[in-house]
Amino acid sequence: MKYSVTNTREELERQCAEARVGLPFSEYTSVLATPVNILNRTVNNRMVYQAMEGCDGTLEGVPDELTIRRYMRFAEGGAGIIWFEATAVMENGRANPRQLYINEKNFDAFKNIVLDIKERCIKVNGYEPIVICQLTHSGRYSKPEGVPAPLIAYNNPIFEKDNPIDKSRILSDDQLDEICEALIKGAKLAERAGFDGADIKCCHRYLLCELLSAFTRENSRYGGSFENRTRLIRTAVEGALANRSRPFIITTRINAYDGFEYPYGFGVKDGEGIKPDFTEAKMLCRELVKLGMPLVNLTMGNPYVNPHVNRPFSYGPYEHPEPPIAGVARMLDGIAEVAAEIKGTPVISSGISYLGAMSPNVVAAYIRDGKFDFAGYGRETLAYPDLAKDICNYGTLNPKKVCIACGKCSEIMRKPGGTPGCVIRDGAVYAPLYKKLCAK
Repeated sequence: MKYSVTNTREELERQCAEARVGLPFSEYTSVLATPVNILNRTVNNRMVYQAMEGCDGTLEGVPDELTIRRYMRFAEGGAGIIWFEATAVMENGRANPRQLYINEKNFDAFKNIVLDIKERCIKVNGYEPIVICQLTHSGRYSKPEGVPAPLIAYNNPIFEKDNPIDKSRILSDDQLDEICEALIKGAKLAERAGFDGADIKCCHRYLLCELLSAFTRENSRYGGSFENRTRLIRTAVEGALANRSRPFIITTRINAYDGFEYPYGFGVKDGEGIKPDFTEAKMLCRELVKLGMPLVNLTMGNPYVNPHVNRPFSYGPYEHPEPPIAGVARMLDGIAEVAAEIKGTPVISSGISYLGAMSPNVVAAYIRDGKFDFAGYGRETLAYPDLAKDICNYGTLNPKKVCIACGKCSEIMRKPGGTPGCVIRDGAVYAPLYKKLCAK
């Protein structure tokens, strides 16, 4: 069956009825233009541009021409928070040879782009955005020299099937300790570079996220029990908080649910298949807030294996296992359920690009009802970088400018040398690249 993004209320209601799910709707979206305070800093509005990795840095790990172009478009676009893309803290944790990698040698390049983002936003929009640096180790998706060089928490037959990764690639506890220290150091570098915060990335089945489901990792301080499986994210956050020298946001983008069966998925129960169970996600978020985390960014799924969970699509790499709108509802209702456990701590949503022009109306209703606090836009920002400005100025989005959820941006990203961007709305730059790398 073919699906399309919901650019009218009638289409939204039709798809919800067919999928037997409910999404709230508000005619008034002005709540998205209201400010929020985080650590005595004012966030100008409720729109967050989520971390969108460009795979277009230099081999030394610093922003290159297309990277800078993307962030200048984001800066002009009017979001209250710009969540800077996945930035490695170790060379062996880079997901591709052109992934950004912050270190002492290239520190000034990050300082320059943060300054440029803020100056451009002030010039165009009249305020300074909050800029968060996402710090990562790619784990099983590490490919620093362009060929797979996975570093894993445990073997996973769902991913590895008949070709299991050699056990020598399973990280030892000592190696995980080193990664934890690198994340803490990376947060300090981000602070020195002028970022307003650092995200200790724990989502989409990269290393820290994979550890959350390390039920089968035996005889390890990082496997088995909830305390052990969450040790790395908790220790890295605690260390980063202790190591800062000013009011600096230490946060995380974290999976509340992976979409894989026990014992290979987080957010599920033994014997209940892939049915979501947010018990441990709630427990972990409570622990992180107790440590002093002032902001949480929630998501789900794995873009490599089950992208319908974290970015429901109109067209994708496989047949839809469910109506896309059902994935949106699971994402937003699940985030709301987890957010209810940490009331008073702002929470960012995800997975709303499939809602098209109706996304402001749906997320405004959730925010109005106190379910979460921010609308987190991902691939939509590649298609429509001015979306935040349009929502604040007009209360709506232009259906002719929205992401159509075609998946071409991810398709380019998966190809060697690919740099993801919107083939449809930013075709002058990315259509030739798509034609070269992907078109049959």
